[in-house]
Amino acid sequence: MWTHMAAIAALAFVPCAYAQGTPPAIPVQHSAERPVPGAIAPALTLDDAIARVARQHPDLRLVDAQRSALEARRDAATLRPPLTFGVELENALGTGAARGFDAAELTVSLGGVLERGGKLDARRTLAQANLDALAPQREIARLDLMAEVARRYLAVTQAVQQLEIARTDIEQRRRAVAAARLRLQAGASPESVLLTAQAQLAQAELDRDRALQMALSAKVALAALWQQREPDFDIVSGNPLQLPALQDLSVLTDLLQGTPELAVLAGEGRIRDAQLQLARTQARPDFNWQVGVRNSRDSRDTSLVAGFSLPLGSVRRAEPEVRAAEAERALNGIERQARELQLYATLAEAHGRYQTARLEVTRLARDVLPQLQRAEKAAETAWRAGAVSYMEWAQLQALRIEARQRQLDAAMAAQTGLIELQRLTGQSLLASDVTPPSSVAMSTEDRP
Repeated sequence: MWTHMAAIAALAFVPCAYAQGTPPAIPVQHSAERPVPGAIAPALTLDDAIARVARQHPDLRLVDAQRSALEARRDAATLRPPLTFGVELENALGTGAARGFDAAELTVSLGGVLERGGKLDARRTLAQANLDALAPQREIARLDLMAEVARRYLAVTQAVQQLEIARTDIEQRRRAVAAARLRLQAGASPESVLLTAQAQLAQAELDRDRALQMALSAKVALAALWQQREPDFDIVSGNPLQLPALQDLSVLTDLLQGTPELAVLAGEGRIRDAQLQLARTQARPDFNWQVGVRNSRDSRDTSLVAGFSLPLGSVRRAEPEVRAAEAERALNGIERQARELQLYATLAEAHGRYQTARLEVTRLARDVLPQLQRAEKAAETAWRAGAVSYMEWAQLQALRIEARQRQLDAAMAAQTGLIELQRLTGQSLLASDVTPPSSVAMSTEDRP
């Protein structure tokens, strides 16, 4: 099961890589203010990022390193109690007839323990259960790591989108500055209008530089996951505004039964079953046996000696351990119920967040942004003709940028929810009726 889960896990995290179109390029930066034209590094896809992390990150190797220790403990658990070789000297170095070694008796013996109650099998089962529990633990580490890769990758794509919004704002503010300068020269508007337009242009340029710095920081954080100090990529592919349709919540709820987090609890349940069985075997006492040969120096005779011992009160001593093991086994069932409830609550919250944010992104693209773009163009024409004030035009420009920012924020919330859903289930959750890009209608200028 876990081999299959690992095979599909790399395909599960698709929020940024769903539309692998060519995004706006971020030039290689020597500073946030002076881009180097034409210096473009290769694009990095989400699959590439995941592959790099899978090869380099120590969290996955940490779980694998634990296997060697557990395998050694399993091998130790399969060993039977050791034989004991003993030598015993009697009636030596005494007084009278026992003076010196004249009456000494030397006994050479071999002893051991005869285990009863299936203790060997119980130890083997416990050791194997601990070893088997590593598989879901490793899968949890893998899914957590992939989710972190997807989140950091998403941060880079967010910075790319922020840069595009800032560039749109700069373009429209530059038109306003040019128009204000012409009207000032014609005596149709005061200098304060030009100064206001220039200040708003400077703010838009500041937003652009901030987006460039955000992109650089996000790329450094992403590359750090595969232990790289200087990113060797400059742009990423994918569009966070592309939000596919998801399967129904009822379908996702059924997928939770296969999540590795519940598998970990199932593995702990098997461990506690094995601990309970091992505790019960302690109620059956073990035989300690011994057999040997005794030689009397005085009579020169040799004889066979043998014996055994059996501890008493084993049932009473084992009873507290059995009760403790039974209580821990019952506790595992309660923990599973609590974890199932917590997972469902998280799943429902993430699913609802995604659906709400997806609706907002779609409606903004279809009903709000095109109208704001047309209104801004109309206001520009009207202002150039002297029909409206500059503040009305500037307000429409700001509303257009605010709407695009709101759309991006909603897309980020949706993508974050999708990452959490895929981390919980370990599977790709796309419905067959994926929303095509054309359904998210945007104008040519407003399309990211």
